[in-house]
Amino acid sequence: MKRKTAGKIAGGVTLALAAMASAVTVATAAEEKKSSYMPVVIKEEFAAVMARLKGEKPAALRRQKDLLEARYDLSNKPAQGVTMSGGKPVQQGVRARLPKGASWEELAQMNPEEIRDKGLFPPAFLPLPHPKHAEGGMVFPEFHIKEIRKQEGRDLTRFDLDFDLPDHFLPEFPAPIFLTTRPDLGDVSKGKLVTIDNFYELFNGVLNPKQIEGVRLLVTPFPQQQFNQTEDRRSERPSRGVTCFDCHANGHSNASTHLVGDIRPQEFRHRIDTPSLRGVNVQRLFGSQRALKTVEDFTEFEQRAAYFDGDPVIATKKGANPLERGSQVHAMAEFQEILDFPPAPKLGIDGKLDPRKATASEMRGQELFFGKAKCASCHTAPYYTDNLMHNLRTERFFKPQMVNGRMANMDGPIKTFTLRGIKDSPPYLHDGRLLTLEDTVEFFNLVLETKLTATEKQDLVAFMRQL
Repeated sequence: MKRKTAGKIAGGVTLALAAMASAVTVATAAEEKKSSYMPVVIKEEFAAVMARLKGEKPAALRRQKDLLEARYDLSNKPAQGVTMSGGKPVQQGVRARLPKGASWEELAQMNPEEIRDKGLFPPAFLPLPHPKHAEGGMVFPEFHIKEIRKQEGRDLTRFDLDFDLPDHFLPEFPAPIFLTTRPDLGDVSKGKLVTIDNFYELFNGVLNPKQIEGVRLLVTPFPQQQFNQTEDRRSERPSRGVTCFDCHANGHSNASTHLVGDIRPQEFRHRIDTPSLRGVNVQRLFGSQRALKTVEDFTEFEQRAAYFDGDPVIATKKGANPLERGSQVHAMAEFQEILDFPPAPKLGIDGKLDPRKATASEMRGQELFFGKAKCASCHTAPYYTDNLMHNLRTERFFKPQMVNGRMANMDGPIKTFTLRGIKDSPPYLHDGRLLTLEDTVEFFNLVLETKLTATEKQDLVAFMRQL
């Protein structure tokens, strides 16, 4: 009997261990299973999460800094006599580093397959990862964080992460505001960052009451994925959230970054370089890939889903702010629609250079833009966009690879961004991988296989600086 009992016990233990092993296998499989949804219930205490992520922060920042320094020349080299609309110097020169032994001239003579097979596609032309791609989320430049803290006492600092690109490659701050309704006023911001503290003072007597209400909503903070009141946040204290103008500062851009909300899994999501809202009245596509058809659609979508990484389930937990389409969205859009491009004194009413004002180099650059360089096949005058989506198929030039948590494989269709006022809006391309206009010319010279000479590239940059 003792033997039988012992056997039963041993068998029971064996079954129990097998059951436990099975449960672990199931749990492991469940953990490995990919999901479109984010975890809603956070099991770890907030203090423990914050301590852990603060500890991981230096390594994460170092990894991104090493990537950027390997890809780019990050030094401060302003172009002589070339400034943005508010006076900030424009950076000059090709900053993308070439693979060892390669030259731009040699690469331009190769076909995409040769470049791919030899591994010669410049790393700076690969998709740029978010500074913390495994999580993503909004990250703001330090100059914006400081000004919002000063004006509102609201803190946009992330305890786990800092912005990655140097300030001299970013748009001027605060950017001028030009209005289609009052071009006679010039910069209506008066050199100030528009916030909840000063919007009424700046716009009362300039805008109508509906537009002023639109501005109020654009500078009102609402909960967002990393900035909210729950334990699932990346600010030390519970946060009121972010505003539309925390990224689109003064209706322009401060180059704040994020990840698109409409791609899964995480490693395939694209980094976003915040585009300018200047000139949205002539644009018909919004979002780099979503192809939303109106600025009203974009405004509503951002707060309903994009603020929360495209996950309405997590948005419910953190405090989604559904805007009322007939009044709030309409008022916000009405103000956005009157944000104008900066003045371009050398352009005529057709959007092209006035020969009496332009230099010989700029005129040659214009001829290239509408001819050999193929720029105008997408960027048509007078606003330098065709309001369409295009797929450059950059994957022809490189093999899929993981870069700091980002699976670099393809970009897909991207909307044609307007080039009016382009010198005010660095960095370039939808994810900010191109730091200067010279980088942009080299990128498209390779991708479009236009075989421009060194002088032609300089002339093309000279022309784009006048747009």
